[in-house]
Amino acid sequence: MTKEKPDAVADYVDRTAALMDLPLQPEHRPGVIANLTRITEIARLVTEFPLSEDIEIAPIFKP
Repeated sequence: MTKEKPDAVADYVDRTAALMDLPLQPEHRPGVIANLTRITEIARLVTEFPLSEDIEIAPIFKP
C-alpha cells in the first residue's frame, strides 16, 4: 500500500465535507487534515500487519 500524499488527504477532506454538506471553517481545516493523516497512518499499522494463512476470522468479537 502506498502512503497517502498530503494533497490527497486535503482533497479527501474537502470532498467529504462537501458531500456531507458539513461546513468546515478555514481555521479548522489544517487540524482536520492533520488528524486524518494521523488516523490513516495508525490504521496502516493494522491493515498492513501480516497475518499467516492459517488464521481464521472470529465469528464474534468479545473485548
